[in-house]
Amino acid sequence: MPFSFVALMLLGINLPLRRVGRRLLRLAAGCCSSRRSTSGLLTLLAWAALIVGYHITGVPVTLVVDEQPRTWRTHQHTFEGLLREADIRLQPEDLIDPALDSRLAAGSVVQVRLARPVTIEADGRSLEIRTQLRRVADILTEAGVHVKSRDQVLVDGQAWNLEADLPQSALDGGSRRGPGLASASYRPVPVRIVLRRAIPVILTDDSVPVTFYTTQATVGEALLAQGILLYLGDQVTPSLGSRILPGMRVYIKRSMPVTIGVDGRILRTRSQARTVGDVLAHQGVALIGKDYSLPPANTPIVEDISIRVVRVHEALEIEQQLIPFETKWVPDSDMLLDRQQLEQPGDSGVIKRRYRVTYEDGQEVANVLEDEWVDHPPSDKIFAYGTQIAVHTLETPEGDFEYWRHFRVLATSYSAATSGKDKDHPRYGITRTGLQAGYGIIAVDPKVIPLWSEVYVPGYGKALAGDTGGSILGRHVDLGFDEDEPPLWYRWVDVYIATPVPPADQIRYVLPNWPQEPRR
Repeated sequence: MPFSFVALMLLGINLPLRRVGRRLLRLAAGCCSSRRSTSGLLTLLAWAALIVGYHITGVPVTLVVDEQPRTWRTHQHTFEGLLREADIRLQPEDLIDPALDSRLAAGSVVQVRLARPVTIEADGRSLEIRTQLRRVADILTEAGVHVKSRDQVLVDGQAWNLEADLPQSALDGGSRRGPGLASASYRPVPVRIVLRRAIPVILTDDSVPVTFYTTQATVGEALLAQGILLYLGDQVTPSLGSRILPGMRVYIKRSMPVTIGVDGRILRTRSQARTVGDVLAHQGVALIGKDYSLPPANTPIVEDISIRVVRVHEALEIEQQLIPFETKWVPDSDMLLDRQQLEQPGDSGVIKRRYRVTYEDGQEVANVLEDEWVDHPPSDKIFAYGTQIAVHTLETPEGDFEYWRHFRVLATSYSAATSGKDKDHPRYGITRTGLQAGYGIIAVDPKVIPLWSEVYVPGYGKALAGDTGGSILGRHVDLGFDEDEPPLWYRWVDVYIATPVPPADQIRYVLPNWPQEPRR
């Protein structure tokens, strides 16, 4: 017979034959390792055959432990012997059916119900019992623990109904030696039942006091179990972590929802502060300088109040304005007529104004002039002009022409026909001085060349300043021609004014500089 088969047979037998089997297995191992003689192995096999035969001849019975059945063969005569052989040690609270001294017969069924160990924690004390009861209410009544309607029962840390049975997992625990049968060390897993007494708590939540009962351990857990919503800014006294005590008074001071607009952002929070200023201080929003809030800082807080912080910034700004300089003409008797010289260049002055500008949230709201002063005054531009008159003689085809002044002018031409009047007009061809228009009469600006002045124009000849015109201004003369000889003039020429020299108060020493002759 192979060794492995013998080993399997020995493992399947009942106690105490198992101990014998284990010893035989050790002997077999020794024989194999030391290569003993064949006679030793045969002796071992003989012992195994005797053991197996002993087992087969046992009486078959059914052993049921905590509703788990197992077929068993035994040579015992009583149930007590069977349990001893199965190494099951009973406690006083355990139940067996039939009685321990009952006789065994083939087909007997032995029922064993082990009492469950239960730890009960209630009213500050701990009690350990073993019980056959299933219902939690019955177990607590058996232990003398009275449960009130608001009390809470926990079984292994879970809230439990008093009318419910213990969890099945608590009946099947333990260690086993062999399939379906408990050893002496086997007991059901202990069950822990905790009774939390409902404690009255008086709650004042910004209103009339209300009493509620709780089985929770701390103030925070009690309020959570009551479905009371708390916000971060709410104040609870005593603190949420405080232990619940009978008759405890709990106060909730509610915070107000507040919206703060500051520095371009919106801050939504809750606060128990009494005024706008207190809210801003609690949120770390400082009013600096002339900053202010809307509504003002002393405004009482109401629910859903909206606060705006206005940042005020003041700046001093300097504005500059130029003062234009003036141009002055100063006569110089040592300088020839129509000569000019810059004596002093002009320089603009500066007026400065200081404004105090106020900005609110970056927008200008006020601009106040604080001071104004002349930073430096302007200086005049001074020209010196000549007043010294020298008489000269000009040689012309018509003979010598004595003059006291000459200058450049733009010369154009006109006739009576181009003067703007129809031939049947009463003043057709009549000049400003009453003379008849024609050759030798020129139109001038009387402020530049006085009327009735005798002049000489190269290329034209001698003429009399006897007419004016709407477009004849400044250094511009219009040369008169007869109607049958209207040549077109448009050129810059010299004009010479004949002596005698007029009185000083009739001389325009500084002539206009327009029109201006184009530069070549």
